[in-house]
Amino acid sequence: MNSVAKEPLLTAENLKDAEARIRPHAHITPVLTSSYLDERVGGELFFKCENFQRIGAFKFRGATNAVFSLAPEELERGVVAHSSGNHAQALALAARLRGTRATIVMPTTASAVKVAAVRGYGAEVVPCQPTVEDREQQTERVLEETGGTLIHPYNDRRIIAGQATAAMELLEQVEGLDLILAPVGGGGLLSGTTLAAHHFSPSTRVIGVEPAAADDAYRSLATGQIQPSVDPKTIADGLLTSLGDLTFAVISQLTESIVTVTEETIVEAMRTVWERMKIIIEPSAAVPVAALLEGAVDPAGQRVGVILSGGNVDLDRLPWTHSSV
Repeated sequence: MNSVAKEPLLTAENLKDAEARIRPHAHITPVLTSSYLDERVGGELFFKCENFQRIGAFKFRGATNAVFSLAPEELERGVVAHSSGNHAQALALAARLRGTRATIVMPTTASAVKVAAVRGYGAEVVPCQPTVEDREQQTERVLEETGGTLIHPYNDRRIIAGQATAAMELLEQVEGLDLILAPVGGGGLLSGTTLAAHHFSPSTRVIGVEPAAADDAYRSLATGQIQPSVDPKTIADGLLTSLGDLTFAVISQLTESIVTVTEETIVEAMRTVWERMKIIIEPSAAVPVAALLEGAVDPAGQRVGVILSGGNVDLDRLPWTHSSV
């Protein structure tokens, strides 16, 4: 963690504004506990269930804050994004709720279920080849044609502020948390979680967790500059992207550390939550649970919040029945 004091990217008022903005639309998600997992890891665990959020993931928070922050003239032109997953669904629904149109560039490799969900929320889907070049070209074309506002999946202050509301709720629901664990991909959730703790519970530490097979955030924090995610092969397909400059600025300044976990433990953690807690979580959500099972984080004697980031799973490709890596 960088010890140089700097003004945080977002103020406490920014986060409170985001919470008020999304409150009429987003669910206040429950916090669950598991005596089995407490006994197994030796700490008190509190699971913030964003798998019960609208569209099945925390991403709805950031997308809603971003869309409901737009000026009237921006609403007339609509919003644009490129995403193959939860951000696409979140932005599509948020745009529908705000009465504006959304155009989402999605790779041809995106699951048919996710494409159908995005269209079901009323968004237009523009297919692209599964390459960075074609994705960017198609997105630029759509922006030029529509004049719409690009809503980045994580490297956007409005998105980060929206994602922070999950941890804000958790801190209100559970007193005296010593630590919060959150998965990290592009860093929107982790940076938001870190800012929430910084402003509203300074004694609560925040640790990010990512797959060892996609350890760019870990390497970025270690080297002090953003390291690219190069062809990661992980079951946690929501954590494939590299950090953005905004998310990296927050994480490098305020997050305590980032730890990594193996693919085998991610699968074990996912299955354990399904079997013991009777809830569906996706592989990316299992990553912070894996850190506890693997001993990458020692929760002994601590009250630990764990953000379960989502529950969107392809039930035809469960990791304990198929090779998904």
